[in-house]
Amino acid sequence: MTRDELLNAYPDIFVIDHPFVKHKLTSLRDKNTNTREFRMLVEELGTLIGYEATRDLETEDATVETPLETTLSPMLKGKKLCIVTIMRAGNGLAEGVLKLSPSARVGHVGMYRDPETKQPVEYYLKMPHSVDERTIIVVDPMLATGNSAIAAIDKMKEMGAKDIRFICLFAAPEGIEAFKKSHPDVPMYVGAIDRELDEHAYIRPGVGDAGDRIYGTR
Repeated sequence: MTRDELLNAYPDIFVIDHPFVKHKLTSLRDKNTNTREFRMLVEELGTLIGYEATRDLETEDATVETPLETTLSPMLKGKKLCIVTIMRAGNGLAEGVLKLSPSARVGHVGMYRDPETKQPVEYYLKMPHSVDERTIIVVDPMLATGNSAIAAIDKMKEMGAKDIRFICLFAAPEGIEAFKKSHPDVPMYVGAIDRELDEHAYIRPGVGDAGDRIYGTR
């Protein structure tokens, strides 16, 4: 499916087309962007896209003493957020989302993609308590085949999570279709929908391996 077909088919896919987001995504694509700059851009984009992903969080009025009077003013309602990072590439994106809510809990799902099967292999899972009472924001810079994100959200649902959102920077049409078939109830907040996956399951044009570029490991 094309980008427009995907957006028509799935109204809860939100492409964040703010000029700053577009500009920073282009800088990420540049092969000459160094590790430090790449890491900073991923974090900044986490904040920008996280802002949109949390736009509808519930608030309730609280009594506040200003220097001049007592007033009612809105604050977030209920449990705090839980940011769930799909390691390792998701860690950089999670740091950006955390700038919006420094008190948010953080969960970690460790997965790597088997080079032969292209299927995710889990090696680590650590989550805070009361997952069922929190808004869960799962983050991973790349949605290629979609398998890792699908597996991570499967885990969240097994643990009782009900309000789940997913953030990524670059997504392939193939990954989006697979994701929405598995989790039609989970909204997606995406920086850019790219053209396709290649024979090695890399997003084209993409940015290469986001984890390697964040941590300078290749």
